[in-house]
Amino acid sequence: MTRKEKRNLIIGILIFAIASLLPLTRSGYWVSIGVTIAMYAVLATSWALFSGPTRYISLASAAFFGIGMYVVGGFIEIIAFPVLIVLAALTGAILAAVVGLATLRLSGVYFVIFTLGLAELIRQIMTWVQTTMGASSGLYVLTDITESMIYWQLVVLAAIVFLIGWWIGRSRLGFALRIIGNDEIVASHCGIDTASSKVILFIISGTFAAITGAVLAPRWTYVEPILAFSPMISFQVVIMALLGGMHRLWGPILGVIPFTLLWDLISAHFPNQTTLLLGAAFLLIVYFIPNGVAGLVEDFAKRQN
Repeated sequence: MTRKEKRNLIIGILIFAIASLLPLTRSGYWVSIGVTIAMYAVLATSWALFSGPTRYISLASAAFFGIGMYVVGGFIEIIAFPVLIVLAALTGAILAAVVGLATLRLSGVYFVIFTLGLAELIRQIMTWVQTTMGASSGLYVLTDITESMIYWQLVVLAAIVFLIGWWIGRSRLGFALRIIGNDEIVASHCGIDTASSKVILFIISGTFAAITGAVLAPRWTYVEPILAFSPMISFQVVIMALLGGMHRLWGPILGVIPFTLLWDLISAHFPNQTTLLLGAAFLLIVYFIPNGVAGLVEDFAKRQN
């Protein structure tokens, strides 16, 4: 490990240590905002682990997130919560493996369309199963888990995601994925198993999204398909990652924090125009800052040197 890497690792540890102190302020509003920021930090960073190097735009975050929520909602009364987190991770990993093996030979708009439809397909299946069984459309998640506890769990989860991303960036897998992102045909001619490499990253991304959903389930108390599998989750994850910069491990967090704060104001003052404003935000980001805030920072640093 180089001196620069050690310095960055120490800085990262300090940032997470400071972030963990937020609940000590005893401000319900800021803890709530902190939970949302930590949630999207995990989702956007884990999304970027796959989509950043491969350039495959996945809109399946809501599918894995919802699966995690439903694992907790369905079994919280008979299985301990820590065990449910593990079950959610396994379920997300299995689903990601099945989907990845079936679809990652697709590329471009075909992959985007499939991943967008995946969350809707699972939502419809969940709704049909519950209504067929004569149950309500949702599940109650009644626990003694506080919002502060959820926040701390998400901060730890975010730290794990960053550590895994750091390790992948230094590994042969990360090198292979960067070649795949530049030119998949060249990568395959170089002897890289492109399908396996993409599936591994997709499984990692889906697993963390499922764990995030499981951790967040107690926050809502009542989980229903339209909430758990909302396409807004997938779109916001993509927009936050693009805003921050999806080609750097620390990039998504630069988009998560300002976008979450701005979105909270928009939702409060313009609740009926959120979808319109979300689309406008996507167009502006893609047109004006295609490389995200991280790209702007790096360009500025290069000009200074």
